[in-house]
Amino acid sequence: MWGMSVAQPVEVDRDVVDFAIVGKWMEEQGLPGGAFEEVTSLGGGTQNIMLRFRRGGRDYVLRRGPKHLRAKSNDVIRREARLLGALSGAGVRAPEVIAACADESVIGAVFYLMEPIVGFNPQNELPELHAKDPEIRRQMGLSAVEAIARLGALDYKALGLTDYGKPEGFLERQVPRWLGELESYSANEGYPGPEIPGVQQVGEWLDRHRPADWTPGILHGDCHLANMMFSYEGPEVAAMVDWEMSTIGDPLLDLGWQIATRPEPGTTGAALVGKLGAVGGLPTPEEMVEHYGRFSDRDLSHVTWYTVLACFKLGIVLEGTHARAFAGKAPKQVGDFLHAITLELFERAHRLME
Repeated sequence: MWGMSVAQPVEVDRDVVDFAIVGKWMEEQGLPGGAFEEVTSLGGGTQNIMLRFRRGGRDYVLRRGPKHLRAKSNDVIRREARLLGALSGAGVRAPEVIAACADESVIGAVFYLMEPIVGFNPQNELPELHAKDPEIRRQMGLSAVEAIARLGALDYKALGLTDYGKPEGFLERQVPRWLGELESYSANEGYPGPEIPGVQQVGEWLDRHRPADWTPGILHGDCHLANMMFSYEGPEVAAMVDWEMSTIGDPLLDLGWQIATRPEPGTTGAALVGKLGAVGGLPTPEEMVEHYGRFSDRDLSHVTWYTVLACFKLGIVLEGTHARAFAGKAPKQVGDFLHAITLELFERAHRLME
């Protein structure tokens, strides 16, 4: 969902979205009829398709899986729609779902309609107000911290999300789950195996220092700054986007994730946040932890552990593209770029473990 503010006029392939069918479905939901106007594609870092359009005097964004659906694409979109629907009115900065179609037979894929977000993605765009003022950028980082703290403070059971994840044993599962994922990459032809120094060492440290007590909550799962839309008027988060990795788990992993992905100018990782990453001016990890504590009563004494886990998990996730590039399933340049970030993440993990 990266780059939601990048809109381009588009000719829509009927195999992707048949607007005659969508129009009929919308009318069945009680939404206004009429011609589909101003249809544009919203570019992004994921392969999910998002189309903005206007109909009956109202603006919409339609989101569905990629044209060539992957094994779990429909389930991912179905889960996203369910979560965002549950978050409506909960005081969390998230897209507002208008209507969702969980039946993949209607257009060949699960889809949902949401309100367009007025804001910019700092990976692609940095308005003059934000580019010129380092204090605005520091406040952007703090607003992102507040957004995840408020999310993690919600009562997921009261929102009807009891079965949205499996919180029991969530922290215990992380190391074996991601080491297993890393091992699976060897199925990619030509991949020499993970050339990442100290992977097992980081895993063992995580197992030895795992917090004994924690409280389950809603986890965004991929809450770096490129998955945030910000207000044009100031530093506030307009919406957290790209909820594909969301679950019920330990929300402090979101805080660790934000610290682990905090862009430091001059590093390869800063390029993940594009324009904002290049100029910096973001809050320090210490300021981020202190700010999180203003909106949460969670025990923050193990933040270093969560940051190491975030480096470990994200590093392994990114390595997947590097492995696929060897088999010709992803561009080599992208694979090499993400591998360089994986190495930086593991270097950061080792520094934090000392």
